[in-house]
Amino acid sequence: MKNYEIIVVGGGHAGCEASHIAAYKGHKTALVTMNIKNIADMPCNPSIGGTAKGIIVREIDALGGLMGRVADRSHFQIKMLNSGKGPAVRSLRAQADKITYPKNMLQELKNLENLDIIEGMVEDIIVDNNVIKGIILENGEKIMCQCLILTTGTYLKGSILCGAEKHPGGPHGERRSNYLSDNLKKNGLHIQRLKTGTPQRIAASSIDFSKMKPETGDDTYWTFSHDFPPQYKINEQQKCYLIYTTLETKKIIEDNLDKSSMYGGYVEGIGPRYCPSIEDKVVRFHDKDHHQLFLEPESLYYDDWYLQGFSTSMPHDIQEQMVHSLPGLEHAKITKYAYAIEYDAIDPLQINPSLESKVLSGLFTAGQINGTSGYEEAAGQGIMAGINAALKLEQKAPLILKRNEAYIGVLIDDLVTKGTNEPYRMLTSRAEFRLILRHDNADLRLRDLAYKVGTISQEQYDNLNLKKQQIQELTKILQDNKLKLNDETKKIFQENNIEVPSISTSFYQLLKRPGISIQFINKLLDFNYPEAVLEQVEISTKYEGYIVKTNKEIEKMLKLESKQIPKDIDYSKVTNLASEARQKLEKIRPETIGQATRISGVNPADISILTIYLRKEYPHE
Repeated sequence: MKNYEIIVVGGGHAGCEASHIAAYKGHKTALVTMNIKNIADMPCNPSIGGTAKGIIVREIDALGGLMGRVADRSHFQIKMLNSGKGPAVRSLRAQADKITYPKNMLQELKNLENLDIIEGMVEDIIVDNNVIKGIILENGEKIMCQCLILTTGTYLKGSILCGAEKHPGGPHGERRSNYLSDNLKKNGLHIQRLKTGTPQRIAASSIDFSKMKPETGDDTYWTFSHDFPPQYKINEQQKCYLIYTTLETKKIIEDNLDKSSMYGGYVEGIGPRYCPSIEDKVVRFHDKDHHQLFLEPESLYYDDWYLQGFSTSMPHDIQEQMVHSLPGLEHAKITKYAYAIEYDAIDPLQINPSLESKVLSGLFTAGQINGTSGYEEAAGQGIMAGINAALKLEQKAPLILKRNEAYIGVLIDDLVTKGTNEPYRMLTSRAEFRLILRHDNADLRLRDLAYKVGTISQEQYDNLNLKKQQIQELTKILQDNKLKLNDETKKIFQENNIEVPSISTSFYQLLKRPGISIQFINKLLDFNYPEAVLEQVEISTKYEGYIVKTNKEIEKMLKLESKQIPKDIDYSKVTNLASEARQKLEKIRPETIGQATRISGVNPADISILTIYLRKEYPHE
């Protein structure tokens, strides 16, 4: 009988990160997947990153994960979204090659000493006295473990829907897991039904690109990775294309709504609010006559193009009409029809912030099984589940990322505190401290923590400390040196069409002025620091006032987070609590007062009552 310290079930983006980080930390790990060819598969959009999501990828990389550096080696276009806006909302998005990305990810996993990859279908778990002991494969084989991480994606009782047709299966028509979710339910986990979908793929040879607006990659080099230089050529990036739906498209959808799986009543699961189907868009935004779509190449190795924004569960004949109503796609050949997929997921309110189950000791979950949507959200949970499973084996406290430390922290806190009854997608608006949680400072936020838990190398940590030192040095140079208003400096201002200051000031104060960049300051002072250091100094200087204000808000939050709630508290004994608050607190069992404040249905009066009770009954806590 095989025996591992950690077993990861599912080879998607969550499973890859979980198994990699567990093995990297030296634990004997098995990754169990139904098909090794589907490891790191991208069944939906061919991209990594996006608004807020790109920051999650940077955070995964800062923690020692794989997604960022694999994406850097696998894309054929990359750009910084919201580059014209403030640094708080900028995020990288890369068009990844659907062939190259999984290939590179698999190679990373195969290079790990402590990781075995096993092909098989997991249908049951072995539990003894509410403690995980192992798994049972479809063929009856038992594999034992101390910690189990489930990252099953959309395969738990997955069903493919297209119009009135419904048949069992996972993405690409793969087999589904028929019994695992039932067995989880038998062991006390609450199961819910969710839905997602994917749009059509179009043959490139049938597309008239002349009717579309080209979207190019940036002419600046970017990387998700903090450790490796860019590995692509700017002028070799592939184009994407922008189009809009037409009035004809809208009419076709409206006339055939009853044929949609969703509106025809064939769907049980709840779909994603923030990534809706095209028929959802037409219904919910009835006043809009046009909706934005993108055509994106899926790979350099075949000619399928992805029609982003056109997800649907309409029958094939209606999809043909819909696609042919779009400019440039009048004669399009659909190589793969759109479909919806519904699947089982657990109630994330049954998960601790460590991603360990509240019901079964040693069971961790990550990705779509927790109710999320998106490759990046899955990978972010995966690396945290892998870290915390390893720390549990090492008898160390779990790593819990706070809302001011990472988007990953916001994601997990939202799940375990608020729950979700629809696929959760990360948005910048979900983060109240987004000025602190930027693309550019993920390493500064997280690599100290990563080093402490053993997920980055000594070299990576030394590079981090060098960067910190250089930031301090350059900041001090700017603060200690004043601009000299002589003919030479005035000329530099004039040559750059910048107004000459009326009085001498420090370069630090000068940098705060609109239109003054760190690169311009460099023309006056002539210092030599890496671009990443220059960027940090510029942002921290220009936004100093806002950052100070945000840090004060963070201090208030951390005070509440420091007030622990005893695990054995009996909420029935807390008199005067509102009935809804009592029920929510009992169900979620928050670990801190701060977490309790974020539970819907628990109001400030309830928090005051709870705080007074704790002060009286637990004076030494």
